[in-house]
Amino acid sequence: MHAYLRLLASEHLKLSKSFIWLLLPISPLLSLAIGVFVSLDSYETAGTFAQYALLVSAMAAFHAMLFLPILTGILSAFICRYEHTGGGWKQLLTLPVSRSGLFLAKFSLVAILLAVTQLLFLGAVLLAAIYQGIDGDLPWKMLLTGIGSGWLACLPLAALQLLVSVSWSSFAAPLVINVMLTIPNMLILNSERFAPFYPWAQPMLAMLSFSNEGFGAFALPLENILITVMGSFVLFFAAGLLYFNRKEM
Repeated sequence: MHAYLRLLASEHLKLSKSFIWLLLPISPLLSLAIGVFVSLDSYETAGTFAQYALLVSAMAAFHAMLFLPILTGILSAFICRYEHTGGGWKQLLTLPVSRSGLFLAKFSLVAILLAVTQLLFLGAVLLAAIYQGIDGDLPWKMLLTGIGSGWLACLPLAALQLLVSVSWSSFAAPLVINVMLTIPNMLILNSERFAPFYPWAQPMLAMLSFSNEGFGAFALPLENILITVMGSFVLFFAAGLLYFNRKEM
């Protein structure tokens, strides 16, 4: 455990002076702007839960459908950037460090940064609700379930993106592929058949799973989505860990 924490601290130090931290609040701020301008007039008499549901749905349409999958790819690529330059992998792995521990530390840092982004999004929802004048008790269960489920749904994608980023020395190539695979979300999310099994669509499905009145894959229960998420996470993480341990650097 001590060795793992040292590796995690080392990975954090590499990013501490980079611009990557500036990317974390971008989507929450843009989502806040959407939450401020969305109209809740038709739900004014529907109750607090319905108003929050509409607000979160509107804000997550951009955040979870596009930004979260793209940010996951950026973070995964950026966290391997230093090792891909100047023979960094060989220098790092000549030290008495465990490859498994190093892969886990890199993945953990990506997961932590995604969690920070989700907490910022939660703050944006609360600020938008205050601006909109939504009264009544906060539906914490709905909010925290959506935020937490969206974060969990990003983990398989993070494991897959980390595998790709470790494999390719190019920083731009994994990002281009990630963006190309994120854009079809707007079509795939309508499909009850394909969306639950498409890694880039799962954050959106998980964050909006509180509504059973959706269409296509949005009508699926949260339990079904999370089973797919956990299954794909185990598959992608195991594949990435196995590849990293056997890769010649």
